[in-house]
Amino acid sequence: MNARSGSALTFGVAVALVAGVTLGNGGANVMPVFVDDFATRFALSDSAAGLVAATQLMATAVVTLLLAGRAARPGRVRMARLGLAVSCVGFLGAAAVTDPVTLVLANLVLGAGLGAVYAAATAALAATDDADKASAVTICGVVGVTALLIMGVPMANHDLGEGTGFLLMAVCCLVAWPLLRRLPDGPAGPTTPNTDPTAPGAGPTPPAAGSAGTRGAAASRPSVVLLVGTGLLWAVTQGAWSYASVLGRQHTGMSHSAVSAVLAVSSVVALVGAVVGPVTARHLGRMRSMAAFVMGQAVAMAILIFTHDPVFFTVAAVLWQGCQLAVLVQMLAAAALLDPTGRLVASLSGAGALGTGVGPLAVGAVLDGAGAGVLSVVLASGTCLASLPLLRMTVASGETAGAAQQPGRVPAA
Repeated sequence: MNARSGSALTFGVAVALVAGVTLGNGGANVMPVFVDDFATRFALSDSAAGLVAATQLMATAVVTLLLAGRAARPGRVRMARLGLAVSCVGFLGAAAVTDPVTLVLANLVLGAGLGAVYAAATAALAATDDADKASAVTICGVVGVTALLIMGVPMANHDLGEGTGFLLMAVCCLVAWPLLRRLPDGPAGPTTPNTDPTAPGAGPTPPAAGSAGTRGAAASRPSVVLLVGTGLLWAVTQGAWSYASVLGRQHTGMSHSAVSAVLAVSSVVALVGAVVGPVTARHLGRMRSMAAFVMGQAVAMAILIFTHDPVFFTVAAVLWQGCQLAVLVQMLAAAALLDPTGRLVASLSGAGALGTGVGPLAVGAVLDGAGAGVLSVVLASGTCLASLPLLRMTVASGETAGAAQQPGRVPAA
């Protein structure tokens, strides 16, 4: 159990978290469709389309990291709504542009807006009274809505004209505006100022030290190694995800609509991973559970990239997405337990977004220069390497949770 003092996870709070995280990370999640749109509308190569995608994702990442500290304090609803307004302008611009240069600028604007939304929404996850439940519910909701967007955006582009998928995203920003008012607006509990929450012995502030209340809680500073590992993991993941549609069509001979359907269905079926992840962590321990899902993600990703069989492609997509969601839920829950102010969650989200910005560009270059076979090996190896700092974080979170249940116990070094 991870129950703490904080906002109860009511239906309104859950909807606000889902809306914020979905749109904040919407550019990354819907990027396979966006990349196809970039490449088709402006006749771009894989590397050029990856550069446009990287511009949007890097803008999201930088803004998320810059606003992580601000997101740890009250005012998240205002920050998220400002981000929605900026994103809406960027989506409208991306739909109307007629040349690649303006397309890059529009993606820069919308990416910055999404970063503000992402920082506020992910920090709010830590302000709930149950980190594991909040993370699982939010990710499940995000996956469901994202699956609809993955189907809806290409459908809009096909039926209404190229680029109209961006108009759909702008409408989603307007719809989310009233929903975000229920975002939790304060930390769930105090934490030790200016400490690395993943360092040995780091844990929640003792009751006496936190008597001033959560208002005075200072946000913890995550270690550079943890941020780099998170960024690398999501660079690998987003890079492969951004080209999943392209690889599916080129390697398996599946149609555009069939590949989109496979990716959407795999995202929905993969909800099992979001549910099984916390259950497995409780029975096997957070570290062993996390390690198992990381290995599953690496193997499934490699198969998806180099296979030429539609069945293998479909099965690998489902397994990959399921393991990825299990890893994501456990990562968010562990970060929320270690730092109730939300800064660690927002910082890791920003580092992950930074990785997603680099991923498409790097994967496009490797794919163009070395082919899918080499790419599969590189990405599988990168997944395993990047997971090492996250595994350490999950161990620290388990010790923190144990110390919280036993006030007289100090986490072991």
